[in-house]
Amino acid sequence: MIIFIRRVLLDVGEKGNTDYLSSLTSVLEEYDTTIDKVIITHWHRDHIGGLKDVLGCSRGDVKVYKFPRADAPEDSVFASVDHKFLTHKEEIKTEGGTLRVHHTPGHTTDHVVLELTEEGILFSGDCILGEGTTVFEDLSSYMASLKLILDIEPKVIYPGHGPVINDPNIHIEQYINHRKKREEQIIKLLTGKKHMTSMELVTIMYKDTPEHLHLAAKVNVDHHLQKLLKENIVCFERDRWCLIQRKNQL
Repeated sequence: MIIFIRRVLLDVGEKGNTDYLSSLTSVLEEYDTTIDKVIITHWHRDHIGGLKDVLGCSRGDVKVYKFPRADAPEDSVFASVDHKFLTHKEEIKTEGGTLRVHHTPGHTTDHVVLELTEEGILFSGDCILGEGTTVFEDLSSYMASLKLILDIEPKVIYPGHGPVINDPNIHIEQYINHRKKREEQIIKLLTGKKHMTSMELVTIMYKDTPEHLHLAAKVNVDHHLQKLLKENIVCFERDRWCLIQRKNQL
């Protein structure tokens, strides 16, 4: 009788990823391992879509964990399997380690990162990438999540995409400073103008970016404006924005 080593799997890739499933199956067989827990970092399809595929090759009963969404119903692939909702700071024990859950909204409302407490390792999902910057749904929440990760002081970060990050503090500070610079740009431009539309801001801030990418850039600018609105720094009427002290000039 074979006694399988039980392990935790973080995320499951997209649906129908045969290369990933083949590699996963080979590893499980080589090390006499089974998956007894799957933790989903967030609802995006490249992280949750392959759930049933993975469960089909897991060689045992599996409990699926995920933080609940605040903005929409759960994905049907998650809702149709045996699952448990995560809570902030919950700890999940596995052989040789403890994974502490940190709710880090911003990229999505349900995003979590996992801290391997014994090793000072952080699995960052899509909150922090190995290369480039990530997209986000809510900038205020996202900036707070970056600060939370900075306070954890991980020694190493394993992102959901891209290479391992061996200098986490520097990497996180770069993320934070990049967003702060964009915010400062907006405030400076609005200081020199009575009011502007977000697209007018885009054409100045992204003047070196091809025009066909300006609509995508506008999404980021709108997120920054919404954050500044929450902080009572800017206000708007119809499609025009201004600093709060210039409200009477709209």
